[in-house]
Amino acid sequence: MMPSSMTPTRDALRIVCIVPFLDEERHLQRFLDSMAMQERGPDLLVLVDDGSVDGSAAIAADWAGSRPGVRVRQRAPRPRGRDRLARAGELRAFQCALAEIEGPWDIAVKMDADLELSRDLFCILERAFLSSPDLGIAGAYLSAIDPLTGDPVRERCAPHHVRGATKFYRRACLEQIAPLPAILGWDTIDEIAARRRGWRTASLDCPAGGTLHLRATGSSDGLLRAQYRWGVCAYGIGQHPLWVALSATRRLGDRPRLLGAGAFLAGWASAPLRRTPRAPADLRAYGRREQLATLRRRARRAIPV
Repeated sequence: MMPSSMTPTRDALRIVCIVPFLDEERHLQRFLDSMAMQERGPDLLVLVDDGSVDGSAAIAADWAGSRPGVRVRQRAPRPRGRDRLARAGELRAFQCALAEIEGPWDIAVKMDADLELSRDLFCILERAFLSSPDLGIAGAYLSAIDPLTGDPVRERCAPHHVRGATKFYRRACLEQIAPLPAILGWDTIDEIAARRRGWRTASLDCPAGGTLHLRATGSSDGLLRAQYRWGVCAYGIGQHPLWVALSATRRLGDRPRLLGAGAFLAGWASAPLRRTPRAPADLRAYGRREQLATLRRRARRAIPV
């Protein structure tokens, strides 16, 4: 059984957590162990096997066992494409599982299975939603282990951005922005749509130690491909060309050095030729206005008056 600490308090929100996974045999047990250690866990946890061919499904089923409030769902294996992230399979799995949930809920969480969760993660996020009625989407900052030093290093993330690995959605917000398009960049499109409707989006610190990304962002199928994919994302969400240029400049120091920035630009430039799906035009325009406003603020801070 789950520890009694996973039972919500009287004034708690009802939290539903959906965890799609695909061939996560290497990380799934560690993720589940960290879920069991939560000071306040979800009221309902749905583990969605998205067509694994390794031992992931067996690990999930064994862990779920007779634990109350845990379900395991299996989706049929699908043809493996060249890029398993291109069609946002994890978002599709989340949406399908959420549509099957009966009963009330206040917060829906889409979470990846390659994480080691800070034990206070759900507590911190619940408090944030309770104290900030305008908070629509939130999540945790993530860290990854530096391969040279062995120390955890926070992954780059703007304060208003919420990584796709830990997406906490307030129900009213999610219902307003749904359906989310299952395309590259969905985990930024959702935030733009939320802010456009007046919601706030934010990543938060977890004082108990932070959440660890067991597989660093972009490392699953090569850093060069990851940079290229991020360029495609930039096109899909409609980033302003000036913002794209500055993003490429910032990536000059990322691994693989120089080549990564070139791959990012190549992804962005080639996306229209490949007719890559994009966010709706109104959301792209709103996002560009946000980016230009950010650049103006930075310019004013850099140039004293």
